[in-house]
Amino acid sequence: MRVFFVGDIVGKSGRTVLKRQLDQLLQDLTIDVCIANVENAAGGFGLTPDVAQEIFAAGVDVMTSGNHIWDKKEVFDYFEQEPRLLRPANYIDELPGRGVFTTSVLSGVKITIVNISGRAFLDAIDCPFQAIDSILAKINDSRRICIVDFHAEATAEKLAMAWYLDGRVSALLGTHTHVQTADERVLPQGTAYITDVGMTGAFDGVIGFRPEDSIFRFKTGVSRSLQVAKQNKGINAVVLSIDEATGRAISIERYSSKEQGE
Repeated sequence: MRVFFVGDIVGKSGRTVLKRQLDQLLQDLTIDVCIANVENAAGGFGLTPDVAQEIFAAGVDVMTSGNHIWDKKEVFDYFEQEPRLLRPANYIDELPGRGVFTTSVLSGVKITIVNISGRAFLDAIDCPFQAIDSILAKINDSRRICIVDFHAEATAEKLAMAWYLDGRVSALLGTHTHVQTADERVLPQGTAYITDVGMTGAFDGVIGFRPEDSIFRFKTGVSRSLQVAKQNKGINAVVLSIDEATGRAISIERYSSKEQGE
């Protein structure tokens, strides 16, 4: 099975480049399932139903998210309508949505996508280690194909989770920091790993936003609303090859594209 996982989509810039490039990419790379993190897809913060439909129409099959998914209140009701949109499973059950989704590819092979959030330097939500243990206990097939989006800040927390899950899931992919790391590898027991997939949006900015807004905040210590950048758009992603007989990863490759201008 071939899986294309798209790094955090940031605002209209991210959506624009996704629409321009994704369909051809999925064909060229012979992809079976496309997953994308969308927590910043609407104006840089959160998601709306219209934006979600735009991303599905571009070719994404399943959407994951993170702490910013709650920033647009329209998404609360949308969670109940759309099972292909995930939120971190370790938020409390009283919140809408789900953190696990299972689908099948054309060959009939099933794939489960799990979304969890870290706690280091983020909100104090339920333990992600206990949450993933509970989720995996309900999936009885040891040959399962399971992709985990671990939306976390700290590199050490992501690495710890990867080693904890080695051999238990097909891939543990880090999101949230928007900077693609160069440490992709397949761990000894067959779990593919990267600390951060990166972002999809304008690279001539600060993690997808205008440089001047971030510079002002860091120089003055005063918050200023962040506006999505527009220049030099591109896609950060990873391509996974997974053995359908065992659920183990065969390879993980970084992908990056760029478009000059707006």
